[in-house]
Amino acid sequence: MTLSTTYKQYLQSKWKVAPAAVGLAPLVQLEEVTVRYRMPRERVTSLKDYALRWLRVRIRYSDVWALRAVNLTVFPGEAVGIVGPNGAGKSTLLKVMARVLRPTDGRARVWGAVAPILELGAGFDPELTGRENIYLNGAMLGFSRSKMDKKINAVLDFAQIGVFIDAPLRTYSDGMIARLGFAVATDVTPDLLLIDETLMVGDIAFQQKCLNHLRALQNEGATFLVVSHNLQTIQEMCSRVIWISRGKIEMDGDPIEVINAYTNTTECDDTIPIPREF
Repeated sequence: MTLSTTYKQYLQSKWKVAPAAVGLAPLVQLEEVTVRYRMPRERVTSLKDYALRWLRVRIRYSDVWALRAVNLTVFPGEAVGIVGPNGAGKSTLLKVMARVLRPTDGRARVWGAVAPILELGAGFDPELTGRENIYLNGAMLGFSRSKMDKKINAVLDFAQIGVFIDAPLRTYSDGMIARLGFAVATDVTPDLLLIDETLMVGDIAFQQKCLNHLRALQNEGATFLVVSHNLQTIQEMCSRVIWISRGKIEMDGDPIEVINAYTNTTECDDTIPIPREF
């Protein structure tokens, strides 16, 4: 992993010295985190077929390494973008931070309240209405019904679902589900907000509304990590960018430096940012 010179200067200018030296406690600390998936080599057509192959010790696996010995520290107030090609391990990294996925090896420590927006409809029941799903997600985040009664108007105002709020979620478009999920997850100021591509769903007005809301949350002290293939958005909203390739961190630092290095590789097919003057 390469820590860019500009980012070192950024840390020194923001904290005067290294963050750890002034006693600033991290929100996320990953130490040699490795995630391995085991994929069967032969096609298994049924549970019976799997059981027979397992009993006869005929199942052979291939190891797929989603993350390899990742070391990462995130401090309060940082806006971190994560870029890389499909299959690089970006979503797996967020799932480890969200405590959804346990590392195969290494140690992952996360402090504070975490609000993950990892997949469209995650935590939602398609048979329930949008309003019922708001209360369901609120309960999952630890809020009582009385607290959600106070919050629901703000959630509805942000999501702008309209009359569909009392329709089953299965009738919603991807954009409507994204609106609802983002509104519920960001109604309070979490210590750590994890976003995986959700900002790229929906119309331009909604995307800009989300970006403005994220900036407001950051001003209130929230920390967020966002995965996106839209490099322009990453460059504009993040103070730090991490480039992941084949499960390893290739570069970590200043957004312009990291994005330029990433776009100069053959593996990049993401949206190229519009040049900006500084």
